[in-house]
Amino acid sequence: MNSILRLKNKKPAYFTQKGAAYCGDSRELLQELPDSSVNLVISSPPFALQRKKEYGNKEQNEYIDWLAEFATLVYRKLRDDGSFVLDLGGSYEKGVPVRSLYNYRVPIRLCDDIGFFLAEDFYWYNPSKLPSPIEWVNKRKIRTKDSVNTVWWFSKTEWPKADVTKVLAPYSERMKKLLDNPDKYYKPKVRPSGHDIGKAFSKDNGGSIPSNLLQIPNSESNSQYLNGCKVLSVKQHPARFPVKLPEFFIRFLTDPGDIVVDIFAGSNTTGQVAEIEERRWLAFEEQVEYLAASAFRFLTKDNNPEEMQEIYNNICSGELVDLTQYQSQMSLNLLSFDSQ
Repeated sequence: MNSILRLKNKKPAYFTQKGAAYCGDSRELLQELPDSSVNLVISSPPFALQRKKEYGNKEQNEYIDWLAEFATLVYRKLRDDGSFVLDLGGSYEKGVPVRSLYNYRVPIRLCDDIGFFLAEDFYWYNPSKLPSPIEWVNKRKIRTKDSVNTVWWFSKTEWPKADVTKVLAPYSERMKKLLDNPDKYYKPKVRPSGHDIGKAFSKDNGGSIPSNLLQIPNSESNSQYLNGCKVLSVKQHPARFPVKLPEFFIRFLTDPGDIVVDIFAGSNTTGQVAEIEERRWLAFEEQVEYLAASAFRFLTKDNNPEEMQEIYNNICSGELVDLTQYQSQMSLNLLSFDSQ
């Protein structure tokens, strides 16, 4: 009997074999979670941009106060070894080619005022990102393309759960040759830095330690989610992050069976990855149309447009949708936190 988490006093929009998605304000939904119950909160909130977007971003001067409301609740809900991963894009000041500092003020606020620790700073390089802002990059040609987001890894204590061996990067071709024949390629060397290379460097550890620069293109084009949106002519979420981004942190910071929460779920990439990685998950999204379309991520290519339209309409109308029947015939329980 598989167990699915749900909030005790709230009805989900839909649920799957491992998790449930809720429509509403995350500040209210987070209140429903028991304190010290969540292993990982990972999310990409609306950025503090000067131009208003349809998904409801805040102005820069009010953004940090707004985000701190959510972060305060997240801190309470995290386990002592839990983590909060926040993807933030950069921005320019209004009318001038000068960068805003809002995304650097966020970690200072969260650490100084709320109590988080900055476990590590990551930088997501998206090589497929379009040139922006147009005024400074394309028209006047006085700035380069902005292709990097800051991804802050916050922890509740100095010692969060983490295991880098779960996210090892593939070895380079040169390293593979060294591992195959260390006597041929290994050249003992004393370096000026004092970091002397010994023969232990030829040990096969299954991959190399990844860096905090994550090179992940955001070029999704033919997923089940996008295909569903296209077939039904419904709105795609305009600020999706790629599967590989939450996948890295879910594997790095959690174990199978752990609880992962996305407080700005959008198209629910996080829930999809958590489902695949055997983590339990909860997704919170305020705009019902985006949440309804996110259900397509948990369907198969065998689902016909009529079924997809019915699922979408039912979620938009507030009906609880059981997606497990489209995933498998497993027997499931819908359990609340206090009955785990």
